[in-house]
Amino acid sequence: MSADPTALYSRKNPFHAKLKTNRKLTKEGSAKDTRHFEIVLEGSGLAYEVGDSLGVFPTNSPALVEEILGVLGFNGEEPVADPNGNMVTIREALTSHYVITQKDKKLLAAIAEKDSSAAHFVPMTTPEGKAELDAYVWGREVIDPLLAHPAAKFTPDEFVKCLRKLQPRLYSIASSQKAHPSEVHLTVAAVRYESHGRKREGVCSTFLADRAETVPVFVHTAKHFRVPEDLSTHVIMVGPGTGIAPFMAFLQERKVSGATGKNWLFFGDQKAATDFLYREELESWQNEGILHKLSTAFSRDQSEKIYVQHRMLEAAEELFGWLEQGAYFYICGDASRMAKDVDTALHQVVEKAGGKSPEDAAAYVEELKKSKRYRKDVY
Repeated sequence: MSADPTALYSRKNPFHAKLKTNRKLTKEGSAKDTRHFEIVLEGSGLAYEVGDSLGVFPTNSPALVEEILGVLGFNGEEPVADPNGNMVTIREALTSHYVITQKDKKLLAAIAEKDSSAAHFVPMTTPEGKAELDAYVWGREVIDPLLAHPAAKFTPDEFVKCLRKLQPRLYSIASSQKAHPSEVHLTVAAVRYESHGRKREGVCSTFLADRAETVPVFVHTAKHFRVPEDLSTHVIMVGPGTGIAPFMAFLQERKVSGATGKNWLFFGDQKAATDFLYREELESWQNEGILHKLSTAFSRDQSEKIYVQHRMLEAAEELFGWLEQGAYFYICGDASRMAKDVDTALHQVVEKAGGKSPEDAAAYVEELKKSKRYRKDVY
């Protein structure tokens, strides 16, 4: 018997997959650059379920790598150890193996040791200086303190010892393997911004958007975020922005598997004209009767900002009715604000439409969680 190919590829040994499609979803005039990626898994043996994530190993921006080499006075060919102890050139190390965007206190301490004008970094490296450290590192990268303190000279070996290992990024999968057997799809917003007078880029999002032809990938299983096994169960999905990704997968899966339960999607973004991700697909699923309800919230299309949680409250009676019929409730997206606001709105929906006290509504939501009918994929 031949070896199981799925055992060949993992986080430790990612599959080098071809990036087939890199399509911009946002339109001209959008403040965002959100893209749809299709990655070919043919020959990998990799299998995924809807709700899983794809791990992507990025490489750093070549321009940023060259700038760091220049500031440090290296030619790029000097040999150094990668995080696993293998010898590579420092250019390769900074491109593929080490974090060069976020810096931490180890680098700041080393700069302070080598340049007396950087003594202000020393208090930041103590436990008491955490707030000061956080304030300094926000919006700055490895290059910033190096440019500010050119007198701090490093050997290539010393420098890489001050850096952390580059880690893969996890993205919610936006496809069903039942619908796309040899592919995996992602929905990713390319992060680009300016801070402290320099242009900055998200490492993995701009790797995919601007540079990738081959993408090293692995499947990260998320058993807590599955569609209901009972195909007659209703599903309520709240996924603003790129949080729509797993719900594209859910809807593909529900269509292919012939689910009879209804599907309701709450989607939000900035402007309908430029940021209505997957509009054509969603409208076609509505016409086919796959997507029974689509509630949208475009925050900047009117003077007061409207978000998905406001749409939930407007539809409180129907939403509560679906929950009473056994619907599963899913959230995907930003953990810090959106998920909390949606959770608060869910409690208010149960209070308002269910005629419950705040305590009883909290107990109702708690029961949804216990019975695994309330599921989150937040980051």
